[in-house]
Amino acid sequence: LAEVPFPRLRTAHFHQVIPPAVLRVVGARPMSAMHAVASRPSALSPLVPRTQRHAGARRSSVATQASQKPPIMVNSCSGKMGHAAAEAAVRAGLTLVPFSYGGPTESGRAVDVGGVQVTLVHPDEKLDVLHRVREEYPGTVMVDYTLPSVVNGNATFYSENSVPFVMGTTGGDRDKIMREATESGVYAVIAPNMGKQIVALQTMLELMAAQFPGCLSGYTLRVVESHQATKADASGTAIANIHSFQRMGLEFDLSNIELVREAAEQIGRMQVPEDALNGHAFHTYTVTSPDGSVTLEFKHNVVGRRVYAEGTVDAALFLASKIGEGAEKRLYNMVDVLSGGNMRS
Repeated sequence: LAEVPFPRLRTAHFHQVIPPAVLRVVGARPMSAMHAVASRPSALSPLVPRTQRHAGARRSSVATQASQKPPIMVNSCSGKMGHAAAEAAVRAGLTLVPFSYGGPTESGRAVDVGGVQVTLVHPDEKLDVLHRVREEYPGTVMVDYTLPSVVNGNATFYSENSVPFVMGTTGGDRDKIMREATESGVYAVIAPNMGKQIVALQTMLELMAAQFPGCLSGYTLRVVESHQATKADASGTAIANIHSFQRMGLEFDLSNIELVREAAEQIGRMQVPEDALNGHAFHTYTVTSPDGSVTLEFKHNVVGRRVYAEGTVDAALFLASKIGEGAEKRLYNMVDVLSGGNMRS
């Protein structure tokens, strides 16, 4: 799971570093004209019987209740993180929209998510499916766990078509994503880390740095982090926390982060469970006084993807509530979600 530093948020007393996540709720009609895919028949049309469409008073009632239990559409359900987020939505008792934007080679393929058959949608059919989702699942919030290579295109689509969304995909041009969402006025939660408890720790360290600058001057810092072998770069979460430690007076070069990627060392040194080698995020920050008489240790270890998936659902529920309230603020991050309270475990 890639992690990147959070954008800055001004509070009454200090600047916080916050993660961008992206979920969106499907609201108003899209601004761009609907196009037809004439080259081939849609593989999606038989999936949801017309009898399931909300009509008349029932549609109005469902739309009214959407702020409490919004339908969730997860893009892409074929990926590990997207699938985990979709499963979390089902566990939470939310309606999982049976469509998911996928890649060109995945069109028409169905993915089982907690008993729900979710059909992957070809990129050319995105707008057609959006019209259908708005009619059959009013109040839908979209969750994006796709790829860095397509995240900007997806974010532009959400913003241009007023689709409320939660963005969990990392990478891409983050400034562009934030700018387009702000200019369009769409409701969105954008964060690179959806793990509520991890975000809370990051915010705590940022607060500590703001309130007590230089409190660790003269101390030394050691940072060790372990992720799956496929992650070549350093943890974005670790980098964000190091910036906080630096503001506390610690001198530390990012090149000194110890990256543990070999399985034997992960199991022996880091105590990573063997069955979690392909999905974990272990971090240890050790702060030591000049004479070695004082040691402070901060540690956050995550096995699997569930903590991020559950945080994603909380972000979607939070966003739907803001839409229901008609909140003036439209763009949020995970610190906003944490501050809102009312989160599940």
